[in-house]
Amino acid sequence: MESPMKTVPAAILAAALTLTAAAAEASSLQACAVPKDVTPSPTEIPPPDEIHPNVPIAAYLLALYWSPEACRAGIPESDKAIQCEANRFGFTVHGLWPNGPDKVHPRYCRMSPPMRVKTVKANLCMTPSPWLLQHEWQAHGTCNWKTPEAYFKKTRQIRDRLNIPDLDPGADETMTAGEIRQAFIARNRGMTREGLNVRVKQGRLTEVWVCMDLKYTLAACRGDNGAQDGAVVKVTPKR
Repeated sequence: MESPMKTVPAAILAAALTLTAAAAEASSLQACAVPKDVTPSPTEIPPPDEIHPNVPIAAYLLALYWSPEACRAGIPESDKAIQCEANRFGFTVHGLWPNGPDKVHPRYCRMSPPMRVKTVKANLCMTPSPWLLQHEWQAHGTCNWKTPEAYFKKTRQIRDRLNIPDLDPGADETMTAGEIRQAFIARNRGMTREGLNVRVKQGRLTEVWVCMDLKYTLAACRGDNGAQDGAVVKVTPKR
């Protein structure tokens, strides 16, 4: 006797799968509230000592903010209304950064006008701050992409291929840096401890950097890896 699945016409099955995928995508989008009116950030005037347009690219990294800590600390990069009031994020994308072969990295490779409203709104659920979107495009994106749309498209592609964990620090609101790394490694095939840089400030988790080579393949980080595995880190919980 044939199974019920085999009796479903291929066209109907394909349509059902498409609708399921669309519903999942819509649900994901609805989970993030984007304001109806968004004002792009003005063009950033870079500090003269941070302009490095001629440094060759040797690697890339995807920097991920732990949003609850960004909101707790009230850092300038966070947007209070979008990031900390209208939404409750876990890890958000700080930026996709081309890295140089040494300690100096490509940065502010050219000036750029404010981004279009459409571009800002399209990326607010990934990087929930108009100011930070403009900054990341100018500081990093201009060094390898022709347009902000192309830069953020590549950033989304890299983010979406990763299974980024939420963190649950428990009642004492602490985890070891090794536990944070393991949360990523357990969800991402090919990821290693050497490929993650756990960033800590004043004993608190701020970011995790995911390191990649020139082909955007997971790779060991160039330089250090941040907090050592045994370090106990304060992790601001999601509210």
